[in-house]
Amino acid sequence: MKENKPYRLIISGGGTGGHIFPAVAIANEFRDRYPDAQILFVGAQGKMEMTRVPEAGYKIIGLWISGLQRKLTVKNLLFPIKLMVSYLRALVIVKRFNPHVVIGTGGYASGPIMMAATRFGYASLIQEQNSFAGMANKQVANKVKRVCVAYEGMDAYFPKEKLVLTGNPVRKDLLEIASKREKALNHFGFDANRKTLLIIGGSLGARTINESMLKNINKLFETEVQVIWQTGKGYYTACKEALSSYDLRRIRVYDFLKEMDLAYAAADVVISRSGALAVSELCIAGKASILVPSPNVAEDHQTKNAMALVDKNAAVLVKDTQASDMLIDEALKLLFDETRSQRLSESIKKLAKPNATKEIVDEIEKLIK
Repeated sequence: MKENKPYRLIISGGGTGGHIFPAVAIANEFRDRYPDAQILFVGAQGKMEMTRVPEAGYKIIGLWISGLQRKLTVKNLLFPIKLMVSYLRALVIVKRFNPHVVIGTGGYASGPIMMAATRFGYASLIQEQNSFAGMANKQVANKVKRVCVAYEGMDAYFPKEKLVLTGNPVRKDLLEIASKREKALNHFGFDANRKTLLIIGGSLGARTINESMLKNINKLFETEVQVIWQTGKGYYTACKEALSSYDLRRIRVYDFLKEMDLAYAAADVVISRSGALAVSELCIAGKASILVPSPNVAEDHQTKNAMALVDKNAAVLVKDTQASDMLIDEALKLLFDETRSQRLSESIKKLAKPNATKEIVDEIEKLIK
């Protein structure tokens, strides 16, 4: 492997924002240090990384790969073929690009690329966001050089000698949100004297959170709360249609929020799923939060993520099954209980790891050198 500059990185991760945004954050930090670096992303065809990564200014190649379905389907029969085709394609991509380091952040495409990288003996690093290790990362754990994690106790999944506890990378623009409140309120056209609720169900949306909102929308209008609501792409049209008869000057509805820094800056309280990236961002943002763990994830790891905060009095948990009846009432109580809201905010800030991205790139530099 050539050691000469410009340095070349392959980064693979996708499927959801939880895999994509850490990957982009790592790329941005590396490019800040080495502006002439050549960075190539590899994702899964048809997944959100194929638009989000180019928007961030990076080239991406898509592999013909998808995950296993939980029930027997035709797609599952295609899985071994897709995996083999993607692995062969990954071998060609890695060999041609000849990277100094290959980085995987999880997701469908990450498996074949990391397998190809380790097959050729390239320096490699994986970043695991969750307290429960994903399949792609577990597959290659014994072959990669370094494993960056966000939770303690990950030696249950990965070789202990390879682990580095860094935290999760978050977007750099979230590190300075305290100074952006006025700009944020102006951006959304909101009144500084009213309370603002931010609702985010993850990059793909969350059915339960959206349905809870629609069921209780009148309560939000009655209390004159301002709302920033990310529905997710799949729910956006239905939610907008359901609100067509309402005055939406105080409710901003989006399929996807690009200006997350301004959304956090404007918010007094946040309702969110408890995916690993969401939790890391909430800690950095330091906002009073109500977490609704998704029940549709491996090993119920979103509940574990949420409880890591709840146990430290740093967030409120509402179960998915209770959200329809409780969620908006809990949010309104918290919005208007400034003492409790402030206490949660102070507690969650203590759990933040603002230097995670820098520490991961430090590890990449060590692998290069």
